[in-house]
Amino acid sequence: MLRSLRSLLELIRFSHTVFALPFALTSAALAWAQPPGFEWLQLVGIVLCMVFARSAAMAFNRLVDRNFDAANPRTAGRHLPAGLLRPGVVWAFTLLCSAAFLLSTSIFFFAFDNPWPMYLSVPVLLFVCAYSLTKRFTALSHFWLGASLFLAPVAAWIAIRGLSSLEEMGVPLVLGGAVLFWVAGFDILYACQDVDFDRKARLRSVPARIGVPAALRVALLCHVVMVGLLVALYWAAAPHMGWIYLAGVAAVAGLLAYEHWLVRPDDLTRVNQAFFHVNGIISVGLLVVVLLQLLFKV
Repeated sequence: MLRSLRSLLELIRFSHTVFALPFALTSAALAWAQPPGFEWLQLVGIVLCMVFARSAAMAFNRLVDRNFDAANPRTAGRHLPAGLLRPGVVWAFTLLCSAAFLLSTSIFFFAFDNPWPMYLSVPVLLFVCAYSLTKRFTALSHFWLGASLFLAPVAAWIAIRGLSSLEEMGVPLVLGGAVLFWVAGFDILYACQDVDFDRKARLRSVPARIGVPAALRVALLCHVVMVGLLVALYWAAAPHMGWIYLAGVAAVAGLLAYEHWLVRPDDLTRVNQAFFHVNGIISVGLLVVVLLQLLFKV
């Protein structure tokens, strides 16, 4: 059982929760900066919802893509095509995580009289799972993935503050927009590895559609937009932001520049380094910067 659990966590790349969860917590921290302030149970609910929703979506992705993964030399060693896990086990895991996600949203209803997470739970889960099918019909699948992670800061904000005051939604929407373009950009970089296979398998992606050099320029543009939105958050979240946050945004811009330096049209060998290491630092680092900014208020 422990071996199967470990394989399931490897299957869904559980460690990659670091990409979305910090942005949800960043949004939550900004929401808690306003009265009535921090609540431990809200933090527990956000973490549970994020972990279970992402786990369900990733497991579903592995299930529906298992035939493509088996045909692609880069992914043929994954658990399902390699026979390390049976589809039935992964289906059960997907349904269990989905049910746990829906149940976790009830925390906000029963403890804080906020029904919105429960109302929105099914549409959100369907949307994030639907990403797995998008490469079959659109090259804009990277942006669907970005929109799925866009929901992380928006949902965290709604879980804490509800939807009673729509004018407050500027903060999570700007932060969510930054996440959308950040994710779309690095997913385009990642997809450059599979450009030949995607064309052969008739899967749609930006690199398969316009070629690797042009795709890298699109990814760079996405990351420029992300930095612009992070700068816009300085004003959207006023008066809580200051020079610590702006220094953090400058560091994010530098890391993104380094990421694009690593990945070149004639050298894709460092895509994984750019994808996993640099982006993990960006997501966690931005959360730390915002927490420091809120703590020191300078």
